[in-house]
Parts: sequence; C-alpha cells; structure tokens
Amino acid sequence: MWLLFAIGSAFFAGVTSILAKCGIRKTDSTVATAVRTVVVLIFSWIMVFAAGSFDQTSSISGTTLLFLILSGAATGASWLCYFRALQIGDINKVVPIDKSSTVLTILLALIFLGEGISLPKAAAVVVIAAGIFLMIEKKDVSERKEGGRGSWLLFAVGSAFFASLTSILGKIGISGVESNLGTAIRTCVVLVMAWLMVFVQGKQKEVRAIPRRELAFICLSGVATGASWLCYYRALQDGPASIVAPVDKLSVLVTVAFSYFVFGEKLSRKAAAGLALLTAGTVAMALL
Repeated sequence: MWLLFAIGSAFFAGVTSILAKCGIRKTDSTVATAVRTVVVLIFSWIMVFAAGSFDQTSSISGTTLLFLILSGAATGASWLCYFRALQIGDINKVVPIDKSSTVLTILLALIFLGEGISLPKAAAVVVIAAGIFLMIEKKDVSERKEGGRGSWLLFAVGSAFFASLTSILGKIGISGVESNLGTAIRTCVVLVMAWLMVFVQGKQKEVRAIPRRELAFICLSGVATGASWLCYYRALQDGPASIVAPVDKLSVLVTVAFSYFVFGEKLSRKAAAGLALLTAGTVAMALL
C-alpha cells in the first residue's frame, strides 16, 4: 500500500505546483507561502481528528518531536526557496531542479538510515542526475551569474537541498508517531517559520492586498499540498525513503503536462530528453 500512497503524493504534488504558480503572479511568494500553510495546517489537523490520533500527542517522545520540528524547519526553507523560484522562473525548469533532491535523499538515506544501494540503483541515480543536467541550459547558469532572471536557479537548488533534508528528518521523526499526527506537527513548524519571514520582511500588509482569484489558487494549492503530504508521510512510514522519495518526484510529469496546457511552456528537445532520463531513472529506482 505504501507504493500507492507514494503515487498519490506525486499526483497531488504535481497539481500543487500548477495551482501555486497561478497564485503568485502578482502576490509575493513569501506571503503566498504563509497563507497556503494556514490551509495545509487546517487540512492536516482535520485528518488527525478524523483518524482519531490526537490522543497520541502526549506520548510522543522528545527525540521524535525534535526530528519532526527539524523536518518542519527544512520544509519551510524548501518552500520559501521553491515558490520564489516558481515566481521568477519557468515552472517546467524549476520543478525538475527541485526534484533533484532525489539523488541527495538516496545518498543521505544510505549514510544515515542504512538503506543499502545496489549497483542497479546506483546506475539509476546516475541516470537521474544526467536527466537533471540536461534540463539545465547554459543560459540559465549565465543569467544566475549575472544576477538576472536566472537567479531562480539558485532558489531551485536551495529548494532541492532542503527537501532532501526534509525526507531524511521526516523518516526518522515519523517512525515514532502516527503519520497524520506527525504531518500536522511538522506543519505547525512550517507555519511559524513562514509567517516569521513575512513579518521580518515587513510584508504583512500585503496579505490583505492578495487578489481574490490568486487567493483561491493559493488555498487550492494548500489543499493539494495537504493531500500530498498525508500520502507521502504515510508511504514514508511503511516504505524505504530511498524508493518513496523517487516515486514522489514523478510529480514532475504531472507538472510539465499541466504547464504546457495552462501556461504554454514547452520543453526544448534537450530538456525533453533530460525529462525522459529523469523519469526512467526514477521508475527504475521504484522497481529495483
């Protein structure tokens, strides 16, 4: 069943990126992140009470709580980077870079969780890395160095790095608590972190200025995120992180497909080849 939950996580994560992109055309990415976190928090705690796991709150150990908090902090950092990258970059470029966290997650799972990696899995990791490399164009790198629009690449890389930490810390933390409850606790940390950034940057007044249409998309992206998280951490609780994470990253296929129809964003032949390698390597990781 954990594989089905991982697939569900991938689908909802793909939808999340599209809805979020629609909600940050005029709205500041940090403000949007804070608002959608409220939606995710409400969604998460509703699931906690529906699952009847709230009573387990008092029995959570200090170590489990610590890793849940650290995982939430890493998620907050990843979100802030990710939605900033989405705001200034093309979605079909940002998402694949963000999904590169798969490679680092596999390596960290090997080091810290003792999840072995066979030669075929190592080959799949190389294929994934090659696919990501092909999806990064030279002009994107040169723009970043010049401080131009290509700065999205820096935020996308930061998103991938923190996302990989989220998976490892979440795997450790979620092992000692019911998955819905663990997700809700993590979301509380993300909420605090997101709103702290809003107030530090003095953007709290911008919340009231969010266009209604964009607010609707932000809230819908929050619901999709909540669904993705619940599926992901349910899968992570029962399945190996080195496989759950790659399957979850297949959300890139959903995102690229929707970005073509919604935003008219097309992949170059080189990027399409990279996407094919990324997908092939990810599927191989799930099957090996």
